Amino acid sequence: MRTAWKQMHIPLALGIAAAVLVLVAVAPSLTQQPVGRSQDQGGQPKKAADSRPSSELVVRYRDEPSESTEARRRMIERDLAGRDVTDEVVLQAMGKVPRHQFVPAELRGSAYADHPLPIGHEQTISQPYIVALMTQLAGARKGMRALDIGTGSGYQAAVLGEICKEVYSIEIVEPLAKEAKKRLADLGYKNITVRQGDGYQGWPDKAPFDVIIVAAAPDHVPQPLVDQLAPGGKLVIPVGDWYQELLVIERDKDGKIHRDRGIGVRFVPMTGEAQKRK
Repeated sequence: MRTAWKQMHIPLALGIAAAVLVLVAVAPSLTQQPVGRSQDQGGQPKKAADSRPSSELVVRYRDEPSESTEARRRMIERDLAGRDVTDEVVLQAMGKVPRHQFVPAELRGSAYADHPLPIGHEQTISQPYIVALMTQLAGARKGMRALDIGTGSGYQAAVLGEICKEVYSIEIVEPLAKEAKKRLADLGYKNITVRQGDGYQGWPDKAPFDVIIVAAAPDHVPQPLVDQLAPGGKLVIPVGDWYQELLVIERDKDGKIHRDRGIGVRFVPMTGEAQKRK
């Protein structure tokens, strides 16, 4: 969740991030229809009966330190599979992406902690749980085309790149777009295209998309993004001002649009055209 980071020290910022994490953790119990959660009668998420051990879902990245590989394994086991992320395709993707490569060098020791971290330009990298949950809700699968709005450091795009055939990612902050483009190329992601621009209008030239994930919150759902959904495609987007919730918007095979409400979250407001249309 990309939140604003002004002139504050990192310890204070991380404290605020932890408070945001609490909101995300408790919000499912406050929503009437917690999309994406599989619950038993006690209200606890059900685990996938045939889920693989976390050690089998994690791939060591090149010659990364063993501590990073182990931290990624713990993240999968405790913060993702230990909650309600049960899609093995998503867990495998999260187990492959070296998250520590997407945060500033001085914060790499905290890269796999389940909270957002600052990445410069008053933005953050989303917490792992939210990245995994949104990817799961979007139903990302092999062969799909995905649109990622709000590239940031490129982490969400990389997770989608481990699953989908093609990923198109848009970032409105020019320095972040340039940095993410180079980072993803250096990490070997040849199926991800990054450009700088306003994500409100999506990417018409590359539409339609099977998956659209948005990492900034407008106060309404941008119609161009809905229009760019392929039949069977899903858009996952946080919507709202102070109170925001994830929406899952699906175009069915007949072209009809269905909307479901999800958990309460907190993202940075979508800037650019979204603000002009309030």
